[in-house]
Amino acid sequence: MTAMTLQGGIERLGDMIAQATIIVPFTGAGISTESGIPDFRSPGGLWTKNHPIPYDEFISSQEARDEAWRRRLAMQDCFSSARPGRGHRALASLHKAGKVPAVVTQNIDNLHQASGFAPQNVVELHGNTTYALCIGCGKRHEIAWARDRFNDTGAAPVCTACEEPVKTATVSFGQTMPEAAMQRAAELARNCELFLSIGSSLVVWPAAGIPLLAKKSGARLAIINLQPTELDDLADLVIRHDIGETLGPFVAN
Repeated sequence: MTAMTLQGGIERLGDMIAQATIIVPFTGAGISTESGIPDFRSPGGLWTKNHPIPYDEFISSQEARDEAWRRRLAMQDCFSSARPGRGHRALASLHKAGKVPAVVTQNIDNLHQASGFAPQNVVELHGNTTYALCIGCGKRHEIAWARDRFNDTGAAPVCTACEEPVKTATVSFGQTMPEAAMQRAAELARNCELFLSIGSSLVVWPAAGIPLLAKKSGARLAIINLQPTELDDLADLVIRHDIGETLGPFVAN
C-alpha cells in the first residue's frame, strides 16, 4: 500500500480509531527513539557498533557475561532518564479510554508502564532491561545492585541465593521466547478490530508474525514506521512519518 502524507495519515488513522472498539498496538524501537532510547538495527544503531551476545555465549563464557554487563551498565543513564514520548502517551490515552486492552511490545525499556499501562497490560515479547533475573533460580535483582557488584569486582554479578549468573530480564538471541507472552499476544491479535504496528521493522520473528495474525483474523492493519516493512502491501494504512508527530494528536489533554 502507498504511504500517506502525514496529515492524511493522521486523519485516516483517526477515522480507524473512532470506528474500532478493540485496538491492539504492537510497538518496536521506533516509538522510543523520541525518549532518547537508541534503536538497534537502523544505521548508527546499537548493533552496528556492538554485535549482540547470544544466550549460549552468555551462559558459557565469563568474558561474554562481563561484556554484556559492561554494555548494559554503560546504558544505565539512558534508560533511567528516559520518559514516555508522545507515542507512548497516545497509546496510554487510548488505553484509559477503554479502546486498548493491552499493548504488545518488542521493547525492553519499561516506558509503556511509565506512560500509564498497568504492568499486566504490557505484553513484553523480548523482556525488560530495567531489572535482572538469576538464570538458575529466577530470583529478581535490581540494576543498582548489579552495578554495585560489577563495580566492586569488575565481573558480572552472580545470584545471592544460588551463585548462578544474573542476566538482565531480556530475551537474548538463541533464548526461548516467553511462552505466556507469545500466547497472550496471539490471543489479542486474533480478537482485535484494529491492529497498530508502530515503530517496528517487522523483521524479527516470531514477534513479526503477530501483525500478520491480526490481519488474517479480520482486523484492519495500520503500520506507522519511518522505513518500509515487508507487511506494507497487506496493510490498510501505511504512515512513514515521525511517530511522535503522527500519534501526538491522540494524546488526551
